[in-house]
Amino acid sequence: MNLDNYIQERLQHKKLLLMTHAVVGYPSLEENWQMLETMQEMGVDLVELQMPFSEPIADGPLFAKANHEALKNGITQQIYFDFMKKATERFDFAILMMGYYNNAFMMGHETFCKALKSNGGSGFIIPDLPIEEFGDLFQQSQDHDLAPIILCAPTNTDERLRLLLSKVNGFAYCVARKGVTGAKTQLTESVETFIQRCRQHTKMPLALGFGLSHGTDLEKLHGMVEIAIVGSALLKVWESEGLEGYRERMRELVASCK
Repeated sequence: MNLDNYIQERLQHKKLLLMTHAVVGYPSLEENWQMLETMQEMGVDLVELQMPFSEPIADGPLFAKANHEALKNGITQQIYFDFMKKATERFDFAILMMGYYNNAFMMGHETFCKALKSNGGSGFIIPDLPIEEFGDLFQQSQDHDLAPIILCAPTNTDERLRLLLSKVNGFAYCVARKGVTGAKTQLTESVETFIQRCRQHTKMPLALGFGLSHGTDLEKLHGMVEIAIVGSALLKVWESEGLEGYRERMRELVASCK
């Protein structure tokens, strides 16, 4: 699935796309599958499948715990990719690998991209890899029709944003605030100003993540970005309210995108 084409097609029918998240192996593969079935049922557009890693430095306490528990549950790269393949064959939404550079480095860039492509992935998000250290990963991504998602932060200078956004493929991941995942984000004027700064350097779709929780948050993003990203909030709901609470929150989020 070519991510650029997929996003543009989806934007013909929705004002805002929704990208959600699951850590493969937490709480279990069976529960991951229930999450994905709910995402499909409710109409989610894109999903990050996180490959567990022992030092998830961009993640807050909840996702850090999820990564560690998934590794304890025995999740390996092979199990991860087998799960991805099963998911991409079953569901309609685009799936991206989210994880840390150690996995891509240990596999080798070419092997990593081949595995991702052959198992149905559309791209990847590696938050701990600076753009200067991508090496041949950009070329390998292009050769395998994968989108390497670039992250931008409010602390980036305009010069830095210009460099980062010149490399965008698929969409740019705009981090709503400093820090790690999980904490609530206040959608203040500073967030809008940050998005406007990003717009100056790319015409590609922009996604906003880190701290979005409810449909009311997403409603504020209409006309600001093309994609809303909700991760930690959904896992919190799963842990506190189970499948039914998860379904209701997902329904709320998807409804707010129309």
